[in-house]
Amino acid sequence: MRTDLRLAWLLVRGSDRQEWWRIALTAAGAAGAAALGLAAAVLASVRGHYSFSFGSGLFDNPGERSGAILTLLLLLVPVLGFLGQCTRIGAVHRDRRAAALRLAGAEPARVRRITALETGLACLLGSLLATAVSVPLLLTLWSAPTALTWAGLALVAVGVPVLGTAAAVLALRRVVASPLGRLRRGVPRSGRGPGLLFLAGLLLVVVAGPLAVASTFSGTPGPHDVSPALTVFGAVSAVGAGAVWLTGALAGLTGRLLAARTDSPAVLIAAERLRDDPWAAARTHAAVLLVTVVGTGFVGVRQVLLADLAESRRTGGLAADLSFYTTGLDLTAAAIGLGLVIVLVALGVGAAESLATRRRALVAQTAAGVPRRVLGRALLLETALPLAPAVLVAGLGGMAIGVGYASIAAGGSVVRAASYAALLVPAGVYAACLLAAAAGLPLLRRSVRPGELRYA
Repeated sequence: MRTDLRLAWLLVRGSDRQEWWRIALTAAGAAGAAALGLAAAVLASVRGHYSFSFGSGLFDNPGERSGAILTLLLLLVPVLGFLGQCTRIGAVHRDRRAAALRLAGAEPARVRRITALETGLACLLGSLLATAVSVPLLLTLWSAPTALTWAGLALVAVGVPVLGTAAAVLALRRVVASPLGRLRRGVPRSGRGPGLLFLAGLLLVVVAGPLAVASTFSGTPGPHDVSPALTVFGAVSAVGAGAVWLTGALAGLTGRLLAARTDSPAVLIAAERLRDDPWAAARTHAAVLLVTVVGTGFVGVRQVLLADLAESRRTGGLAADLSFYTTGLDLTAAAIGLGLVIVLVALGVGAAESLATRRRALVAQTAAGVPRRVLGRALLLETALPLAPAVLVAGLGGMAIGVGYASIAAGGSVVRAASYAALLVPAGVYAACLLAAAAGLPLLRRSVRPGELRYA
């Protein structure tokens, strides 16, 4: 391991300008993960009631702090996925470097480990930068942090590079470098994983849903009744996993149908790509669909909560100041927006990674006379075709969650429709995803240069 770490450090130091872009993106992702982890560690170190000078009292009590900590930890999931995608970005000299290591006698597993350690070093840089900014900010807001707080900060600063390296190892587990510089991936997976997760979420809804409805109608829910939370979690998991499974299934079906019927070169290239590996799109779009489900459902739930708050304020039934509740809603919206930004950046990085991985095929197509604009349209269609029906299903699932919550909040007597603004969330997410995928198209010009035929 010490030798591998030294090799990784030497390779990072010898990186060229293109590689420094990958390192910078990885460090930025690690800095974001460290910032989220540091905020969660500070909140977790506070015991009992504590009056903060910000947040309108939202973080003063342990119950509300626990929800904020859980939200911060959940935001780490798309960040770690982004770090994994940064690891998979390839370049010409990285291919040659992996081939040189293989010719020197390194096993494929060791090549992957060295590449993962390169990511770990970049993550360490980002973690240290985030910690250097967060500690002075903490001292301005809190004059005397406890020893538990400092221990949590140190744990996060060290843990983020470890998590980044683990994400890189997981992302590279199917990548094999041959001694001749060719990179290939293992056999594409089937849809069994998303299908099982969909069934598990559906089972959770079937079991916990009736309990949540019964406790709501009885009017006396217990203080530790978790059935409503389990119902929402199961519904989100089922809809998200179902949308992921639908993405892969529709990608394969769309590829087969279009490959047999289309006359457009761009559509034909995209269809063949989808038919060969339909689950590549599903893996990339998984976080997009989950953000769509959560965002659409939140818009509907937010409308119901705001209506209830307005009614309670009119009747004088609010237990706290109105800003206490609206601040929580605003922070939730900000968390969803941050998750969407992370997902879109990861999608753009994934498009760049796809270009780098398929560089030899793209160069061969260009040499055979395929215009670059046709290849560009094909790359966009690979994202647009399978994502459209999946985002539609995810949006309908989020609307169902919002309408279901409105029905439960009304006691089952009146079903209050969710806000029509929720319908704009899937459309906005889909358009943003296309723009993120198009951001990788400038790399196409460099990837299909005729000089790359020497390495094809």
